[in-house]
Amino acid sequence: MKENSFVSVIIPCRNEKDYIKKCLESLLKQDYPKENLEILVVDGMSEDGTKGIVEKYALEHPSLDIRIKDNENKIKSSALNIWIPKSKGDFIAIADAHTEYQKNYISKAVNYLKEYNTDAVGGIIKIPSLQHTKLKARAIAISLSSFFGAASFFRRGTEKPQYVDTVFNGCYKREVFNKIGLFNENLVRSQDLEFNLRLKKAGGKILLVPDIVFIYYPKPNLKDFFAHNLEDGIWAIYPLKFTKTFFRLRHYLPLFFILAALILIIASFFSLIFLYSLATLILLYLLTNILSSILITIKEKDFRYFFLMPFIFAVRHFGYGLGSLWGLIKLAL
Repeated sequence: MKENSFVSVIIPCRNEKDYIKKCLESLLKQDYPKENLEILVVDGMSEDGTKGIVEKYALEHPSLDIRIKDNENKIKSSALNIWIPKSKGDFIAIADAHTEYQKNYISKAVNYLKEYNTDAVGGIIKIPSLQHTKLKARAIAISLSSFFGAASFFRRGTEKPQYVDTVFNGCYKREVFNKIGLFNENLVRSQDLEFNLRLKKAGGKILLVPDIVFIYYPKPNLKDFFAHNLEDGIWAIYPLKFTKTFFRLRHYLPLFFILAALILIIASFFSLIFLYSLATLILLYLLTNILSSILITIKEKDFRYFFLMPFIFAVRHFGYGLGSLWGLIKLAL
């Protein structure tokens, strides 16, 4: 492997004018040699001026190869597949537009790929501070990084490098795509998870590294957060129509909760036992929700989280669970 391998960074985006600047700025500050780096943006027909922002950055920073293409399909899997075959990199890094990257992100990813001789490397998500985001948006980010809100190691963190089944913003060896193909364009969401599970099934290794850190900005309000989780829930189930790859158990837990509640509601009309079971299920959820919210309140040293977090957790779980139920219905139709 060359000492300074060439890296292609691919950024899928659509209507990201509020975040694309932070993303590009952080990539422009990378300590990796600029002559061995290209930034490839794929715009999903944005209507908010995102494309113009990227084009302006390309003109203002001629030392860095920044290029942009249109993605008429508007979905992330299509965006990635537009640039991957045309990219020049020995390594291909997927970069989310809602994310800021530490200046040593690319150099660390390349070093770990070489040192561990692994197929893909990813890092952990860091919560933006209140100085950089509003309370509600930070609370949403906290929910996604807590055990009750998410089970993925890249959200909850890890103390040392470990092999996992998926990562956020993976950096891949080019030969990975030659070996297992591109992203599945039937998938509107979950394309990265399906790809990583396909990679593991083919014998590939995916390394999660704690000293690669991303600052991720989630949806800023509960309405958008609910819609996002609803969509994620649908695409935790519906991909089974297009692929035989089952996701991990954690992705189905909200669906199991919703199904159990619905079954118990119907059954409670016939027996008090099921009514008591339903009450127990709801009580256990509420207690776990409140306890998780208390722990976050103590950790953050801000009593406002005690009132905010229970609603955010509920939006997360019920949005995802209802989406999964709809995905199951669509799958059966």
